[in-house]
Amino acid sequence: MAEGFVTRGTTNPNRLRRMDRWITAVHGPTLRRAPRAPGPLAVDLGYGAAPWTAVELLHRLRRVRPDVRVIGVEIDQRRVTAAEPWVRPGLDFVRGGFELPLPGGERPLLIRAANVLRQYDEERVPAAWARLCGRLAPGGLLVEGTCDEIGRRQVWVALGPEGPRTVTFAARLGSLGTPSDLAERLPKALIHHNVPGQRVHAFLRDFDRAWAAAAPYAPLGARQRWLHAVRALATDWPVADTAHRWRQGEVTVPWSALAPRL
Repeated sequence: MAEGFVTRGTTNPNRLRRMDRWITAVHGPTLRRAPRAPGPLAVDLGYGAAPWTAVELLHRLRRVRPDVRVIGVEIDQRRVTAAEPWVRPGLDFVRGGFELPLPGGERPLLIRAANVLRQYDEERVPAAWARLCGRLAPGGLLVEGTCDEIGRRQVWVALGPEGPRTVTFAARLGSLGTPSDLAERLPKALIHHNVPGQRVHAFLRDFDRAWAAAAPYAPLGARQRWLHAVRALATDWPVADTAHRWRQGEVTVPWSALAPRL
């Protein structure tokens, strides 16, 4: 029996481009090293009412590994049936949930679950994370997070078989008022902890302060302001990436820096 329940399924083309861009940059080396025949497998879990995100994931991952395969997994059979016209070599769709009923019990090197757990109760997140991480191939990655309807603002957690590793904030900088605007897109594991006394709240507070201090750079463009704000933020927070990623409108920190205090 499929594990989970049917979510709203709203989706739009190009919605997950920021998440995919990060995946190809960070996980690309692992994909390239994966054995050949039949090629590494990626899963788009809960792709929604239309298969755009699975189709786009295949296209983007094949830029770094031409023989990669993608399987879209949806718990609603009507959505699986609607996706059948997009089936092609390397792209397929199956009905299922967190159990990931993949052909032959194959373990994927990548699982992307966007805007899925956001619609569950928070107490269900640890079990879902553990279930999905337990299905990963050695060296595999789970990326779980949330974005707005057209992909301007996104926050995701990257997890390995051992559990959560990092949290990444990404935005179309021209649309950003303050970094804390991203709070509305925090994953389910963090969104209810954006309150005083919790790490994620302190992080966003300090990010807003750094953004305000970088206001003199605003005439040079939102990207320059963001770069200077992240550099200032990195003096007090363990920012895990480099200026190359910052220029993409991203910032990544270890999960441990933002993990909720119980």
